[in-house]
Amino acid sequence: MGSAAGIRPFHHLLANNLVANITNFTVWFALTFWVFLETRSVFATGMIAGLYLVLTAGLAFWFGSLVDHHRKKRVMLGSSVVSAGFYAAALALLALTPDATLRSVSGPALWMFIGLIMLGVIAGNIRAIALPTLVTVLVPEDRRDRANGLVGMVTGIGFLTTSVISGFLVAWGGMVATLGVALGLTTMVFLHLVVVQIPEPAPAVEADGSRSPSRVDLKGTIRVIGAVPGLFALILFATFNNFLGGVFMALMDAYGLSMMEVQQWGLLWGSVSIAFILSGILISRIGLGGSPLRTLMIVNLVAWSTAAVFTIQPSILLLAAGCFIWMFVGPFAEAAEQTTLQKVVPFERQGRVFGFAQSVEQAASPLTAFLISPLAQFIVIPFMTDGAGADLIGDWFGRGPARGMALVFTVAGLIGLIVTVLAFNSRAYRRLSAAYAKPTPEADAPA
Repeated sequence: MGSAAGIRPFHHLLANNLVANITNFTVWFALTFWVFLETRSVFATGMIAGLYLVLTAGLAFWFGSLVDHHRKKRVMLGSSVVSAGFYAAALALLALTPDATLRSVSGPALWMFIGLIMLGVIAGNIRAIALPTLVTVLVPEDRRDRANGLVGMVTGIGFLTTSVISGFLVAWGGMVATLGVALGLTTMVFLHLVVVQIPEPAPAVEADGSRSPSRVDLKGTIRVIGAVPGLFALILFATFNNFLGGVFMALMDAYGLSMMEVQQWGLLWGSVSIAFILSGILISRIGLGGSPLRTLMIVNLVAWSTAAVFTIQPSILLLAAGCFIWMFVGPFAEAAEQTTLQKVVPFERQGRVFGFAQSVEQAASPLTAFLISPLAQFIVIPFMTDGAGADLIGDWFGRGPARGMALVFTVAGLIGLIVTVLAFNSRAYRRLSAAYAKPTPEADAPA
């Protein structure tokens, strides 16, 4: 079990992850802004989101194995080293490649540049797997939901700072300035984490006596998940939500930038991102209630209802309100899933289960991101510009490329709302709620 002695290291980890999140989110956001401004291609920005999600889905389970087989602090330090290496390589490519070549969507240089940067960003994702397992180690069970709320708050502060920084960095110094700042912050994160003392137990030894990081043990992890009634259903539900969420990752920046300048979009995104912070503070004060799963379902109803209407008219105010609500409920959903897994999954398997969940949940989003960008560019946007959709609903919904993207958001929200209602009334929901309510001391971390 965690103890009060672990709270101080936990706060250090929160601060360290905050800076790491700011660094990686800034690079990712800035790259998306820069590529869109240089190419004006919705297809290219959608591919960036798709690449991120493909790499996340492909590597998360291996990352989970690394977390279980090594000290968590060590893998977090390694992620900083790898990120810095890829950012340095991207900066070198940027310096050596002519501007015209790097701006060509059909040329390999741009995609090599994007690939290097995204690998650097993805290397930081191992922290998203390691940190929840350290919550199990450092925080008592009855306070973990609140600690998970603080984790969500750190993510929100990262988004808040990132959106402002990335917009101004792109406007001021392009990707050169962005990558320079990223290298400096990554170095600072590494040096701080070196001196943080984390009282974590030794990595678990497998039945065959091994601690090999290559031993991902998919079958064993699936058995652990399958032993908890309804846990697979929870992961599949989150997977479907991410399937629809890929729409927002692929099109949100393009939609926002179609209505305002990059600096204004960055400021707006930063302003509404305060919802993450408010949400995290609220969770840290009141927790998630006696049933985190019920909380998960309620916030999903709110999120998808909002998604169905926030682009129904071309209004910046409506867009800002919708983004605020979406971000406010997000940490509740994330904390509810993490709190459930921390309770019902044995500690020595949590890295792999969190990695498995991240991998499976993210696997749906690349399909959406890859499909929705060309679908929006070549079908929905023409449909709402001078096609049948513009004739049918254009008088009140609006016409043009931005309204095509808006229609995609509305349809995704309606689908998400229907699926959430069905999940709320499912047998799997009732079984997992009952499993969470049972005492499970074996899920606690070693002292």
